Amino acid sequence: MKPYSLSNFAIITQLTGMKIIDRYIIREIIKPMIVVCLVLVSIFAGYSATRYLADATSGLLSAKTVFSLILLKIIIALEVLLPTTIYLSVVVGLGRLYTDLEMTAFEACGVKRGRIYRNVLSLAVLVGLVVAGLSLFIRPWAYRTAYQLKNFSKNHFRIKRMEPATFYELESGKRIIFAQQVDKRQQRAQQVFIYTKAEDKLQIIAAKEVSQQSERFYDNDTLVFRDGTMYDLSASDQRETVAEFQQYALALSPPAVLPLTKIKAAATAGLMQSDTAPAIAELQWRFSTPITTMLLALLGIPLSRTSPRRGKYAKVVLAVVIYAVFYTLSLVIKTWVGERVINPWPGIWGIEGIMALLLLIASISFFQEWHLPKKG
Repeated sequence: MKPYSLSNFAIITQLTGMKIIDRYIIREIIKPMIVVCLVLVSIFAGYSATRYLADATSGLLSAKTVFSLILLKIIIALEVLLPTTIYLSVVVGLGRLYTDLEMTAFEACGVKRGRIYRNVLSLAVLVGLVVAGLSLFIRPWAYRTAYQLKNFSKNHFRIKRMEPATFYELESGKRIIFAQQVDKRQQRAQQVFIYTKAEDKLQIIAAKEVSQQSERFYDNDTLVFRDGTMYDLSASDQRETVAEFQQYALALSPPAVLPLTKIKAAATAGLMQSDTAPAIAELQWRFSTPITTMLLALLGIPLSRTSPRRGKYAKVVLAVVIYAVFYTLSLVIKTWVGERVINPWPGIWGIEGIMALLLLIASISFFQEWHLPKKG
């Protein structure tokens, strides 16, 4: 076996050291990434909870429905939260390396800035793939599920939602229910009247009390009447049947599932077959999110450059302002494209091009500063 020469050993040592530096840089970005992501998700979850709190308090939404809607809203928001997370994490993580003079040490050891870009880009590609999956497939599913949950809750009858001495329509007007008194806490109603029309048959139930038997979310609900009288009327043969009962159970049909027409809930494959302006705007948004993720991550590299005296958070405010302007412009362009205010081309891609140009200018300045000769 041929022994290694000193030159080969130096090369192996250098490559091993570079791999350690690569892992170290990526780790310094991932650490704030976890914290930033948790903070952003917590803030968004709290904001979403406050939106549904009033409906939950009034009984329009159950606690299970509210929890499901909050989770779905978080999933929908991840396509925006993840690019924001990696962008701010690059600024903060690399900013700490500048503050602690570790970037200066890397430069002295021969680490080139292209290596930093490569490490950040490798991490940004992974996050971009996750964002692409969220934007193209998971986000439309989450919107569809959220809309269906809201529709189900809106049309799902609950005694605790009733107001005394008020008529309510059930099952698209097939049933009409009225109660003189309502105990929302016990989910009971007194002096109840319910009218049901089916083909040529009419049914009227008058009872002293009614309660709801099942609280299971997707099962058919059952109304249990006590101490009442049931009238069955037939329009064809004009027969009338009267029966008194101590307890009678009436199963309600589940709410009809309405077709979804909102563009955000449409599948990506379906949008690609449409040439309408809203579909084009939505497609541009979905395909641009992974590209935005990588552009923002790379833009965070030159923005992270700071002096030790200024601290690692010195450029965070500037980074937030740049992101806010970029995100706002993207939303405005998407709206304008969807409403045919502007031409679909370049649309959102024009904003992506501006961001890419800004990244190019910032990167050129970044590399020039790295190679400037040191004074003294």
